[in-house]
Amino acid sequence: MSLEKTVMDNSDTTTELRDYIVDYVGNLLNPEDNQVTVEMIINVLADELPEVVLPLVEENYIRGYEQGLEDLRSFEDGMK
Repeated sequence: MSLEKTVMDNSDTTTELRDYIVDYVGNLLNPEDNQVTVEMIINVLADELPEVVLPLVEENYIRGYEQGLEDLRSFEDGMK
């Protein structure tokens, strides 16, 4: 299995773990085009390792919320 090109744009490094995850997800889902996407990997990780994915999601949510508050403050300061 191979990782979709758009996912690889930022990193040309191949590691044993990356290869294992891509192969695992590819063998599990067996996509018709033989391409494994990040979405597929995240869905499999969420199903099989929610204790790993949940803290990442929580952190992302908190950072987004904080950014929204900061944007609001900047907007309010600009209106003064």
